[in-house]
Amino acid sequence: MRLRSHVDAAFIAGISSDIGRELAGRLSSEGIVVTGTSRARDKEIKGAQVIECDVASDQAILSVPAAYAKTGVPAWDLYVSSIGTLEPIGPFFSADSKEWRRSVEVNCVRQLDLLKAMYPYRKKGMAHVAFFAGAGTNGPAPSYSAYAASKIFLIKMCELLHAENDDLNCFIIGPGVVRTKIHNQTLDAGERAGTNFERIRGFIGSADPGVGHDRIYECLEWCVGAGRNVVGGRNISLVGDAWSARGDELANALREDPDAFRLRRHANELLR
Repeated sequence: MRLRSHVDAAFIAGISSDIGRELAGRLSSEGIVVTGTSRARDKEIKGAQVIECDVASDQAILSVPAAYAKTGVPAWDLYVSSIGTLEPIGPFFSADSKEWRRSVEVNCVRQLDLLKAMYPYRKKGMAHVAFFAGAGTNGPAPSYSAYAASKIFLIKMCELLHAENDDLNCFIIGPGVVRTKIHNQTLDAGERAGTNFERIRGFIGSADPGVGHDRIYECLEWCVGAGRNVVGGRNISLVGDAWSARGDELANALREDPDAFRLRRHANELLR
C-alpha cells in the first residue's frame, strides 16, 4: 500500500521539524501535494509550500487558513501534526509556571487550535489526522511533566475527535526514540533531566540509529490504509505493536476490541 492511493494533499503542522521535513520529502516523492507550517519565515522544504505560523500566537493560527487557500492547493486529506518541545525540563515544583503552561499549549492546545482552523479545508468524505505521542504514556516521565501530560491530552483528544466526527480517521503514533534535534533540549538541561540525561547522552553518542524516518512513514501508511474502523481514536506504538509483521491480524483484533489502544484505567474490576 502506498499513501498516494489514499491521499492527494497533505498538510503538516511543524513541517520544518525533523520528522515533518522527512515526511514532507517522502509524501512529495509519491506525487502528493504537500503544504505545511513553520515558525520561521525563511524555512524552505523541498517539494512543499510553507506557511509561516508560530503556534504560540492566536493571530498566526487564525491566519493560516487564508494563506492555505491562497496557495491554490487541493483540500487536504492527510493532516499531520509534528510540533513539540520538551521544555521546561525539571521537577514540576521547580519549573517556571509560565513556561510550563506555554509548553502544554504548544504541545497540545495550540496544535488542536490549528487543526480546528484547518478542518473546513479538508477533503469532504474521509480525511486522516495523525498526531505523535511521546514519553509518559505507560508510566511516569519524571522531569518532563508538561510534555508527558500534553501527550496524554492528545491521546484522549484523538478518541474524542473519533467519536464526534464520522469523517475523520484520527489517530496518534508513538514513534519511539528518533534521532532528532529535540534531544538537544535534554542535553542542555543537564541534571534537571534526571536519569534521562545519561540515557539520551548515551544514545546520542552510540551507533544506535534509533527509529528511522522510513519506519515512521511506513507506520503512517499502515494507519491510513487500515482506516478509521481499525485505528480511529487509537494510540499506535510504532515499536511495540505488530502493525508491520502481522498487520492484518492486528487490524482484525482492533476491530473486535473497541477499548484496545485507548486511554483506560488499568484493572477497573479490581476487588469489586
